[in-house]
Amino acid sequence: MTVPRVLVTDAGRGSAITVIRSLGRHGIDVIVADHRANSPGFRSRYAAARVLYPDPASAPDEVVDTLLAAAREHRVDLIVPVSDEVLLPLSAARERFAGVCALAAPEPEALACVTDKAATVALAHRVGVPIPPTAVVRTADEAQVAARDLGWPVVVKPAASRVYRSGGVEAYSVAYAGDARELAERMARLEGCAAVLLQGYRGGEGHGVELLMDRGRPLAAFQHRRLHEVPITGGASALRESVALDPALYDYSLRLMRELRWTGLAMVEFRVGPGGPVLMEVNGRIWGSLPLAVKSGVDFPLRLAELCLDRELGVPAAADDFALGVRSRNLGLELVWVASVLRKRRRYPYLPAPRRRAGLTAALRLALPRDGFDVLDRDDPAPGLLDAAQVASRLVGKVRHAA
Repeated sequence: MTVPRVLVTDAGRGSAITVIRSLGRHGIDVIVADHRANSPGFRSRYAAARVLYPDPASAPDEVVDTLLAAAREHRVDLIVPVSDEVLLPLSAARERFAGVCALAAPEPEALACVTDKAATVALAHRVGVPIPPTAVVRTADEAQVAARDLGWPVVVKPAASRVYRSGGVEAYSVAYAGDARELAERMARLEGCAAVLLQGYRGGEGHGVELLMDRGRPLAAFQHRRLHEVPITGGASALRESVALDPALYDYSLRLMRELRWTGLAMVEFRVGPGGPVLMEVNGRIWGSLPLAVKSGVDFPLRLAELCLDRELGVPAAADDFALGVRSRNLGLELVWVASVLRKRRRYPYLPAPRRRAGLTAALRLALPRDGFDVLDRDDPAPGLLDAAQVASRLVGKVRHAA
C-alpha cells in the first residue's frame, strides 16, 4: 500500500504544526505550506517538502492556484486547510480539485451556515440549543432600538468573522458597547459592510466541545475549558485545560452537527455561567486549541486523514477516551494575556476582568512543565524554538515602540 501524501496549510500556526507532527509520526508524507518563508512549520523534522504561497488575505485566488499546482506536482492525496483565509477560497474552488486530491473541508452548505453567525443562531433556535438574547441588525438605528430591549452592555458581533470576496478575505472582529454613544461608534464601522448580531452580554467560563463527524455521526469528541482568553473579554484561548465531556454540552453540539450532516472537524463553543450554558459560535475549521486535544490522547489529525482518505492509518482509539487535567498554552497569546491583565487601562472597563495578581501568577507559571506549550516539543524542537524566537522578537519590538 502506498504511503499517503497530505499537504497542510498555515504551517506557522500551532494547530497546523500539531497536524504535521501527528501525520508525520504515523509515517505519512507531509507537504508543509504557508505564505511566510520563515514559518516555524517549515522547520519540522516531518516536513517532506515545502510550498510557499501568496498571502491569502490579499490574494486568495492565487493561493488556490498555487495549492492546486503543488497538489499535482507532489501527487498529494489530501489537503488540510487550517485557517479560514485558506479554507474559504479552497471550499469555493473545490470542483477544481476533483480528480486531483481530496479536501478536508466541510460540505459548502454546512460551512456557509456556521460561517454566518445569524444562520448559526437560527439553527440553534430550531434544534433547541440555548443562545444569548440576540437581535440581527443592519443599521445604527436598528441597533439602538434593539439595545434598549437587550440591556447594556451589548456584544456587537459581525455575522461573519471572515468573508471571502474576489480579491481578498475581509476580517471582522467582535466588540462591545456600554451605552448608546459607544454603540453608534461600533456600528459606524460595520453599517453597509455586514449584518450584525447584537447580543446581551453573558459572563462565565468558555468551553469548547471538539468533534470529528461523518455525515452527522460522531467519530471522536473532546472538551476543554478556557483558563485564559485573548482578548480577556472573550476570544481565542491562550491557556486551556482538558475536562470531561459535559453531557448537556455534548448533546447540544450533536444536535447542531446532526442537523447539518457535518463531515470533518468542528468545535462548538459555549459560555457557561450562573444562568447555564449558551452557544457562542461553531468553528468549522481546525481550532487553535487542537494541540491540547492531541496531547490529551485524541488524535484528531490522524482520524481526519483516515476519514478523508477512507483508509486506516494507525491504531484505532476510543472515540472519547482522553486524559483530564492536561494543560497547554499558546506562548504568544499567553504573553498578550499577561500584558492585558497587568495593564492599568481597560478598553471595556464595564466588563469583568481578571485581577492583576492573576497576571503576575501566570507570568511566574510560564516555566512550569505542567502548563505545557502548544509548539515546544522535544521530539521536534526546531518549530518550537523558532516560534519562541519570533514571539520574543515581536515582544522586543512592542517594547521599543512603546518606549
